Amino acid sequence: MTFFRKMLKDSKGATAIEYGLIAALIAVAAITAMGTVGNKLTNTFNNVSNKL
Repeated sequence: MTFFRKMLKDSKGATAIEYGLIAALIAVAAITAMGTVGNKLTNTFNNVSNKL
């Protein structure tokens, strides 16, 4: 029982979880942005190719 009390009082675990959530949010945002840029870049190269 004392183990659980120590876990509840310890804030290191909560901080690690918060950093993990922030990293996951940044990763999702980066993947979304890269996907959008990739699609636009593909369209641009296709337009250039068609005009040549």
